[in-house]
Amino acid sequence: QANQKPIRIRSARHEDLHAIADTHRRALGPGRFALTAYRVREGTPPISDYCQVAECDNKLLAAVRFTPVTIGGQHGALLLGPIAVDPDYLNKGFGRALIDAGIAAARKRGVQLVVLVGDSSYYGRLGFSPVPPGQIEFPGPVNTARILAMELSAGTLTKVSGALRASTQRTGHDKNGSNTVTPDTTQLEWER
Repeated sequence: QANQKPIRIRSARHEDLHAIADTHRRALGPGRFALTAYRVREGTPPISDYCQVAECDNKLLAAVRFTPVTIGGQHGALLLGPIAVDPDYLNKGFGRALIDAGIAAARKRGVQLVVLVGDSSYYGRLGFSPVPPGQIEFPGPVNTARILAMELSAGTLTKVSGALRASTQRTGHDKNGSNTVTPDTTQLEWER
């Protein structure tokens, strides 16, 4: 429509945290904190290089988080989620657009695997497949039939197994464009 304002998909920034938390509260409710995937993210930086938001006219409509993780001690994987869309903007493709943008950023940075706990009927359409039961272990109860993965590098899933844990280091770029590794000292959690 001619009157429709443009939707912008962009990388999440620190100043988005309050709007992201508000979107999570409205879209996901308080029960989200009890999920095992939330335990994985505890104590990690609230925003990684792969997190994305959708906004229109300076209003946050949706957000997705990607957390760097290790599987069996091996780096190169991300945990996708949570993804939250403002209830007023459901079923308009924002979730898919955010996931696609985050995965594109991950590919560019050499991430090899994206893992999530979710509904295969939805995420299967996006290219995620079930992980064989017992191959990836979460630090708490999880329905193993809901552990899904997308290989960003062919054959990666067959090469990893073991405990999934949040990475204790965050990679980024300094002002000169060089890779940096910084210890995880961020105490903010965007879910609160």
